[in-house]
Amino acid sequence: MYVFFELMVILRPDIYTKSKKMKSIIISLFINFFSITLVFSQTSERKFVSINDKQMAYKIFGLDERKANEPIVIFESGLGSGGGSYESLFPFIQKSFAGIVYDRNGIGESEIDTSIKKDEDVIKRLHDMLVALKINPPYLLVGHSIGGPFIRLYASMYPNEICGLFFIDPTDFMLTEDEDNKVKINTSSSTGYRELFVINLKNIINDTSTSDGFRNEAKRELNESSPEFFKNYKSLSPLKDIPVTVMISYNKHIEHYETEMNGNLKLGINLIPWWKELDELRINHYAEMIKNNSNSRLILLPRYSHGIHQQDPKSVAEALMYTYKNCLTSLKSK
Repeated sequence: MYVFFELMVILRPDIYTKSKKMKSIIISLFINFFSITLVFSQTSERKFVSINDKQMAYKIFGLDERKANEPIVIFESGLGSGGGSYESLFPFIQKSFAGIVYDRNGIGESEIDTSIKKDEDVIKRLHDMLVALKINPPYLLVGHSIGGPFIRLYASMYPNEICGLFFIDPTDFMLTEDEDNKVKINTSSSTGYRELFVINLKNIINDTSTSDGFRNEAKRELNESSPEFFKNYKSLSPLKDIPVTVMISYNKHIEHYETEMNGNLKLGINLIPWWKELDELRINHYAEMIKNNSNSRLILLPRYSHGIHQQDPKSVAEALMYTYKNCLTSLKSK
């Protein structure tokens, strides 16, 4: 949910050119955020498959050791981020199960496909890729940030293919307008999260330094949340009783660049109480989502960053392996 304060601000030159110190901070954040993806692209053996006449980049590990009816782990990345954002996890998981990471169209090394207009199209494209590669279910889906809503959508569209879900600090697609307005009232803030979501997507689209692929992804997400926030997620089919793990960071540090952005854009957000209330809502939403799911967990991580898997890859890997084992147990009992 909180990727927008941590990432989007880098795409607004007008926010930080007024301050050399601010510019330095944002450049550092940009380098740190994207360095993992760059390392992945340079050091990993990528493969490509043509889907809808567009090349899609992917990497598979452990497939030769995969046994019949064992899960394969599918990694879905955050907004504008390629499969390389998960590279920090690989040293801890590569010998534990089979997995595949990929770049969505227009991100990383995958070609843009402007026919992808909705998140449903993203899910269908991933499904088509798995079919083309003959990677059969069951799937354990991993989603970071906005990848969280994506894997929930996949579980709704293809429920019989999914044996488990693993969320890493997911975006709160369940945040209602009434809840958002109450946060503004309770914290004496002028801007809600849903408004900020749209503001930042528009800033990405209008920024001339944004890559065509990232701009295309931002346009799709703006369409998903205009005029209603995550409008195509309102009638998802009920989540099956599969193992689910949700890892959520909360009570994070208020960074200097957040304060400057708040002031420069005249957002009028009282950051500490604002984040506190949004944290509580997100925790409650995901707790409600998994309340009927056996062998499931909600893991709260105070003072962690949005990139939990990059900050503490060992802990995330251990939680993922725990979920994988629960998927195996669940599959064997059926």
